[in-house]
Amino acid sequence: MNINQIAEAYVKLVLATGQHDDSYVDAYIGPAEWRNNVQKQPLAELLVSADELLKNAKALPAAPPSEVERQAFLLLQVDAVRAHLGHLAGHTLAFDDESQVLYDAVSPALTPADLDVTLTELENLLPGGGELNQRLSSYNKQFEIPREKLDAVFTAAINEARARTRKYIVLPENESFQIAYVTDKVWSAYNWYKGNSHSLIEVNTDFPMFISRAIDLASHEAYPGHHVFNVLIENELVKQKGWIEYAIYPLYSPMSFLAEGSANYGIEVAFPHAERMKFEKEILFPLAGIDPDKAERYYQIQAVLQKLSYVGNMVAKQYLDGEINRETAIAMLMKYSLSDADRSAQRIRFIENLRSYVINYNLGQDVVQAYIERRAGTQDQDLRWKVLTDLLRSPKSASMMV
Repeated sequence: MNINQIAEAYVKLVLATGQHDDSYVDAYIGPAEWRNNVQKQPLAELLVSADELLKNAKALPAAPPSEVERQAFLLLQVDAVRAHLGHLAGHTLAFDDESQVLYDAVSPALTPADLDVTLTELENLLPGGGELNQRLSSYNKQFEIPREKLDAVFTAAINEARARTRKYIVLPENESFQIAYVTDKVWSAYNWYKGNSHSLIEVNTDFPMFISRAIDLASHEAYPGHHVFNVLIENELVKQKGWIEYAIYPLYSPMSFLAEGSANYGIEVAFPHAERMKFEKEILFPLAGIDPDKAERYYQIQAVLQKLSYVGNMVAKQYLDGEINRETAIAMLMKYSLSDADRSAQRIRFIENLRSYVINYNLGQDVVQAYIERRAGTQDQDLRWKVLTDLLRSPKSASMMV
């Protein structure tokens, strides 16, 4: 088999795997007949097919320079679908082993003691007394976007993110998105890529949205995040180069590490701190009816909270590896992520559904940031945009970036 035959077999294997897991195929822009003709096969048969495909992928001759990274990434993708089939068949891996084979990365070890310094810092920043998460919840209420103003605020944020992105990344004239507001989800927002440069962006309104999330979600889900990534993949890799493996996006795969990491770091690229503060104070805070004079203090606290971003990984690992029960996991999130009981329970539902996927947001962001800043520094905006765009056009796994 050559690499294009491996790629086609891989796409069809992912489609077949999706018959056993509705969440697995996140996006598909390949031939309609492949999707329409897929039939549900026993997991045991799919595992045999995956083993054979992995064997053939490993036996490929050395690729020409223009396809070295393509071939390396495809091998990781095949290995990941084989691992997910194993999981569906009941062969559950330990948290770190699972993240390694699915996302090509392992989250750094973390203990509660590592977080105490940050909690002490927040003790001195948050007003009031009592439990820190209750104090944070009380403080944050003044930064909730009223439901009736949510669409205006989010639309303004996404339009600004789009304008900033299009200054640096050439996108098709027909690229577009649609926003929908939904409920009863384990995530806060989701980009469903529909093909032909179009995305459906769903925003979960189960909980009030804080003002800081408007730009975060606009950049992460759309510009220069998931929407832009998928547009570039479709137009430049699938249509121009014919790399058919990129016509399908399996959620539990090394692609997600890059997708989530670049979408998170893309927030900072699109909105450097000073520019973000100016836009939020002048546009978003007034649109939401929130006092702009409170923005500086609010974002000072947000910056400290960011130091707790790996808490979810620590809790997920201990919970999924059976070291703690669900009640303890929720209590740990309440203490170390400073979320209330309801949001902590929602986070646990996310972990139960997506398991080690949680590492893609924080570790993914840190790896992408390090990769880009090694090449572009932190001050040259033009160069940062260029390196980010090149990365989206030429996908690399975690180990390839490191």
